[in-house]
Amino acid sequence: MASLAVLTVFLDTTALFVAFPDLVASFPEVSTAQLSWVLNAYTIVFAALLVPAGKVADRLGHKRAFLTGVVVFMVGSLLSGLAPHPSVLIATRIVQAVGAAVLLPASLALILRAFPRERLPVAVAIWGATGAVAAALGPTLGAMVVEWAGWRWVFYLNLPVGAYAVLAGSRVLAESKDEATKLPAPSGVVLIAGAAALLSFGVVHSESWGWGDARTVSSLALGSVALGLFILSQRQSTAPVLDLELFAIRNFAWGNAAALAFGVVFIAMFFGSILFLTDVWKWSILAAGFGIAPGPLLVAVLAPQMGRLAARFGQRPLLMIGGAFFAAGGVLRLLMLGPDVDYVVDYLPSMLLTGIGVAMCLPQLSSVTAQALPPDRLGVGGATNQAVRQFGGTFGVALTVAFLGQPSSLDALVTGFDRIWILLVVGGLATTALSAGLRTGQATLPSHTTPQAKTHPEPSA
Repeated sequence: MASLAVLTVFLDTTALFVAFPDLVASFPEVSTAQLSWVLNAYTIVFAALLVPAGKVADRLGHKRAFLTGVVVFMVGSLLSGLAPHPSVLIATRIVQAVGAAVLLPASLALILRAFPRERLPVAVAIWGATGAVAAALGPTLGAMVVEWAGWRWVFYLNLPVGAYAVLAGSRVLAESKDEATKLPAPSGVVLIAGAAALLSFGVVHSESWGWGDARTVSSLALGSVALGLFILSQRQSTAPVLDLELFAIRNFAWGNAAALAFGVVFIAMFFGSILFLTDVWKWSILAAGFGIAPGPLLVAVLAPQMGRLAARFGQRPLLMIGGAFFAAGGVLRLLMLGPDVDYVVDYLPSMLLTGIGVAMCLPQLSSVTAQALPPDRLGVGGATNQAVRQFGGTFGVALTVAFLGQPSSLDALVTGFDRIWILLVVGGLATTALSAGLRTGQATLPSHTTPQAKTHPEPSA
């Protein structure tokens, strides 16, 4: 039941990328840059709240947090489906993000307490597999829903699943809590969300305003200041949103740096693929959904095999090779993709290469950071890794929109996509380079650190 609610959250995210062209068509008077905030507002709030929401769930009760999160997510979904204007939709997506951030860590805590210790690896693996299932089903399912019913039904489909989770969960879930957990100061949440919003706002509008425009420079400068203030506040806080001392662990620091880089290009690849097929090749949303499906399906098939290889050889070689595969897919797109339609020759090979790269990288980026942590830091460390990846996705959307801009011709549009494919190459190689900094060994923290209460562990996907 908890995994079903989490699956709905991930499905909603991937399906909305597919629905984005239909959303653009529904509001022709609104620019793509403005509409991108339907995606970015969600990821920013979701990422900023993940760690504090996990601590709130520990303090107030996991069952209560889970059911509350599902209800808030349902309300946000209903209001999103009814939204008459993009500005309203952006606000309702924030409501959705709050619900998702509350239910996600609470769901894992409930699972951990529902199974005996010897069955926990299987239970966590099933919970973690929801992301792979969502990636495999989201594009095709989202395309069918949008094609047959419109983008609003992407949100409405969450309602029956959420209703079942609330009704069944209220009867069968057992309450658990850790009242000793310290709640983080809300100022940290505001600062990190503000920093991400300002930085992505400047990137999104850089193409129309120009990089030297005062508005672009001001947004980026203010975002950088907010980020600096956030880091300073976390160093001084007794109840931080983000435990910066964890970054003293080598593998945690390098693993999260690689996760940030890969998070950017993973979303840029996914989002850019949908827009390329619909805008350049003029495919329908349904055709585009089926067109990108082989990539996620390949990830779903290969990811478990890559996990076994990682257990045998370690995550480092898989991440380095996977980043190179992903970059090779970007190179192939740069060389092959253009206005002429040839799916099998020009598009499919590059998608298979990036799919292999994702299967090798994405699960390992979770497990390598989790394994780097001492047992009493698994919860906050796992949530931090998820948040880093979400922030990376925010900038992936922002850069995709900025690179495309407002092209005046088909050639200009193709040039915009070439910039996205170059980004895939750079991000894949960056993932390889950053993963080279990983080492094997036990997690260690500086001797002056004080262990904090456990919140919710991150599955090793």
